[in-house]
Amino acid sequence: MRLYINNHSFHYECENLVRVFFPNLKITVEREQKALIAPYVATTVTNSEIIVTVKIDEFEQTLTAPKQDSDAKNEIAMAQMIYKLLCSQSGADQPWGILTGVRPIKLIKSLRETYGNKKAGDYFINSLYVTPQRTSLAMHTERNQRAIVDSSGNNSFSLYISIPFCPGRCNYCSFVSQSIEAAKHLMLPYTDLLCKEIKKTGKIAAQYGLKLQTVYIGGGTPTSLEDAYLAKILQAVNDNFDMVACREFTVEAGRPDTITQEKLQILKNAGVDRISINPQTLNDELLEKIGRNHTAQQFFDSYALARQIGFKAINVDLIAGLTDDTYENFCSTFDQIANLNPENITIHTLCLKRSSTLAESHLQLQRESAALCGKMLDYAAKQLKQTNYYPYYLYRQSRMVGNFENTGYCRQRHEGLYNIFIMDETHTILSCGAGAVTKIKDPKTGNIERIFNFKYPYEYINRYAQMLERKDEAAEFFEKLQAEQGNTSVFE
Repeated sequence: MRLYINNHSFHYECENLVRVFFPNLKITVEREQKALIAPYVATTVTNSEIIVTVKIDEFEQTLTAPKQDSDAKNEIAMAQMIYKLLCSQSGADQPWGILTGVRPIKLIKSLRETYGNKKAGDYFINSLYVTPQRTSLAMHTERNQRAIVDSSGNNSFSLYISIPFCPGRCNYCSFVSQSIEAAKHLMLPYTDLLCKEIKKTGKIAAQYGLKLQTVYIGGGTPTSLEDAYLAKILQAVNDNFDMVACREFTVEAGRPDTITQEKLQILKNAGVDRISINPQTLNDELLEKIGRNHTAQQFFDSYALARQIGFKAINVDLIAGLTDDTYENFCSTFDQIANLNPENITIHTLCLKRSSTLAESHLQLQRESAALCGKMLDYAAKQLKQTNYYPYYLYRQSRMVGNFENTGYCRQRHEGLYNIFIMDETHTILSCGAGAVTKIKDPKTGNIERIFNFKYPYEYINRYAQMLERKDEAAEFFEKLQAEQGNTSVFE
């Protein structure tokens, strides 16, 4: 698929929108149009018009619109025309319309604050072409998280710690992680260096008066670490941060085959008050197909053990749209999880990244898959509403089956705070470990400065000194803020 760009700078949004309709095709952006080669989407801005032509197989149509008085309006108009033409060509609308970003809730929040609820909703439906159902979901989610977002102060921050190891790689996964078997020799040096980074990060937080709100240890699968390594990392957090005001301490114990009574007790003793246990499906045959080496019964046993140890906040993930899953299997999985009454249930839509096994085997996201996935999501949403769960955070990714979303649901007063803060970009996130990204938010302007750690565990270990120097950029950022404000506190 070729995307022709003529006399405008909207190539990024155009490319992302075309990919919504053709998630598995390579899209080549062409800026010099000597000859148009089908299949293509051709976009042009002249002195007076915006022109979009789509030619795919036997379909060939052109739409035009008057040129607007700003780039922002021209970009929206072009996206609307691309969307209309590709809907006509494919015979399928998209639930989120022309939106391609990760954070639709942040967008509707901004629109609500500027124009009010009704105009924000109308704009989603009439200008962005988001369906009424997804618009309602976005508005309800934004409303449900509003008080938590507002509770974050200028000096608030969260801590993220990356544990990039797993028992094995699920065939839909694109996260940076290595299997325990292949990476066992890296775990001890990784743990030692991670604890040093945690210590340095704690000093920066204390020096500039930051107040810790939440801790989130993710991966990978943190509970794939040996007991002693896991305990050491948790101790480093408690030793180097002021945990008194910390409102939530989460660890992803995602894979039931990594959960033991000893590990759960280590988490509990360290002050962890929220965990995730994520089966994704409770069909044993499907679990084997997607590369998860545990059974449904292991999930039930792990969940019961966590309750026995005393965890009062448990999240359970499941995935809609898994290859070879059926509507009946998905509904059965959902019903069994709902019967456990966890505090959080997160419904993910299958997302095929370029690096996942499924994408490499050229799985096609066809309309039949999208329709089935949508039916699964509708079932879950209906049942959750009837049993008094409500949506509290939502995000989207490219190449999702049916172009849907991931939504976290919770019981009242059991919102996953970190999930809200990271998706809303509410405050600074200080991050440690391989693949972690620190996001420092300027409390005055709202601008975010990003500091990237090395991606892979072996890079993190071998280039640790260089990586740690990047951590100094956080201190330099706060120093700059102090200098600009002419006082001793960044947040006054």
